[in-house]
Amino acid sequence: MTDQETPKCNHCDAEMKKWLVPPDSTWGSEFMWVCFNDDCAYFQRGWDHMMKTQEIKASYRNSMNPQTGTTSPLPCWSYDALKDRIVED
Repeated sequence: MTDQETPKCNHCDAEMKKWLVPPDSTWGSEFMWVCFNDDCAYFQRGWDHMMKTQEIKASYRNSMNPQTGTTSPLPCWSYDALKDRIVED
């Protein structure tokens, strides 16, 4: 997969979006692919999981490093959190 191909979330099959990483991040990439589907089972299950294990009201979105293809959770604290960094092509 190249940086230009839009991957699909492996939890809900929705197209992922380019998300501009913060300037002080250590991810080593200019952007990450992130699933912003609010109905994604991964995102939905995350609320209960984080409350049970961390006692915080937060969840996570599925993200993928465009250079390695590695997926990981991207923590978020609301449905709208992080959406301001979506890059629309």
